[in-house]
Amino acid sequence: MVPRRGDRTVPVTLPATVRFDLPEPDAFTRPYWDAAADGTLLLRRCRACERAHHYPREFCPHCWSEDVAWERASGRAVLYTWSVVHRNDLPPFGTRTPYVAAVVDLAEGPRMMTEIVDADGDDLRAGMPLEVTFRQVEGFSVPVFRSRT
Repeated sequence: MVPRRGDRTVPVTLPATVRFDLPEPDAFTRPYWDAAADGTLLLRRCRACERAHHYPREFCPHCWSEDVAWERASGRAVLYTWSVVHRNDLPPFGTRTPYVAAVVDLAEGPRMMTEIVDADGDDLRAGMPLEVTFRQVEGFSVPVFRSRT
């Protein structure tokens, strides 16, 4: 935010072209983003302890095994918690306000940070059923969730 230099603060100005909503795929995460482009949410599942996790990692965060594989998620979730964001200074989020930042419990077990779309913040409730959908952002499909009715 604002780095300190001695006893004074130094304002930071970001170039207008900086984006904070775009993924940076690499060789490991490419299958995740390719699947998202096809409308599929992927998880990683550990073959050692059998637990699923999200965000994708090359090792299991539960038992540290490296024997993990990609798995197609059902796309179903329930709302765990949320916050309606009315101000965000990071580009391009300021142009999207208000929006609903959320944590959802995926049907397969992991929690996932995401955004709730097509819903008013007043209509949300903990435990409400959700389904994945994908927002198109600069050539990427980003998973977000909406009410499952």
